[in-house]
Amino acid sequence: MTIRKTYPLLLVLLALAVSPNTANAQDESAIPEWLQQRLVDRVLHRRDSNAMMRLVHPIAESLEGSVVEVISSGRPVALGTVVKRHDSISPSPQSTHSSGILDAYVLTKRSELSGDPIRVRLFDGRLLPARVAAVRRASDLALLVVQTDASTASESLKPVTFERFVPMIGSFLISPDRSARVIGLGVVGASPRKVSHKGRLGIELQRIEESGARVRNIIPNSGADEAGLERGDRIIAIDGRPQNNVDIVVSTLNSMFPGEVVQLTIERDGSTVDIPARLREFTVMQESENDARVNGARNVRLSGFEQAIQHDTVLNPEQCGGPIIDSEGRVIGINIARAGRVVSYALPASLVASEVSSMIAEAGGK
Repeated sequence: MTIRKTYPLLLVLLALAVSPNTANAQDESAIPEWLQQRLVDRVLHRRDSNAMMRLVHPIAESLEGSVVEVISSGRPVALGTVVKRHDSISPSPQSTHSSGILDAYVLTKRSELSGDPIRVRLFDGRLLPARVAAVRRASDLALLVVQTDASTASESLKPVTFERFVPMIGSFLISPDRSARVIGLGVVGASPRKVSHKGRLGIELQRIEESGARVRNIIPNSGADEAGLERGDRIIAIDGRPQNNVDIVVSTLNSMFPGEVVQLTIERDGSTVDIPARLREFTVMQESENDARVNGARNVRLSGFEQAIQHDTVLNPEQCGGPIIDSEGRVIGINIARAGRVVSYALPASLVASEVSSMIAEAGGK
């Protein structure tokens, strides 16, 4: 029997790895012993095996009630981290209203918020409404305010404490979800560094004597292509700001981050039209279909951070925004982007703590 023919029996081998007694003798005899052992060994010794997840679960358990699931426009889009002002002398992450309702603060990934209504799902499954109180474009962070009662806040919205500790390259990092279940175990690949971006609309421009810039060509499958821009369109304004020439158009667009939507005012066939278009990462637009399959699903905003810790945890895009902890249980940052097959980014605690302090002050927190 060839390996190709036995591959569909991998599920049987997985069952054997978990509980050998659950497979019947007929299934076992159909699989060569050497192949059984090899595949079982591969399953048991994977970094993300059940045994390994159980081993690190007690570490992640300390964050029960500190992580929420963020729901925007009716679907889960990110995780959120319950936070407080890092310089506050009070342990409470909330400000109190005269009615007894508290404002709890949750930090999440800004670019994944697609629209209202925004809600957060707590570790016990309850849903609470939330609103955006402050944003930081450069860090791709949004601060959500969740109004709740004191009992819910103390039991289900527990603030994390960020540790200004930089993990060594090669050390393990743990990513928990809202139920404190380990969703990823990764290894630090690089110390905090700047991650530049190439957010592009996907157009080639030409200089013209009139104000603005004329579209010469459109890259297939780009934001411009998806928005319906056409060759010959003249861009005369971006987000309501007039564009005098091609240099200003290029400079304006290059200042935008991947995932952001710009409002283009264009002149076409003597008429003026407003078209919204989303910028995308230029390197992603250049990928082949095979590269895209290998890298898997990624965040729309996966770069453009002043400081980020690179690690190889395999996350889904909607699993960013939650805390990341080291093997000692210290919260050393938050996951901010799934960028590739073996590349994820986390904002370090030093940067996050500074942003949180100013965002809560902006939101009116005390």
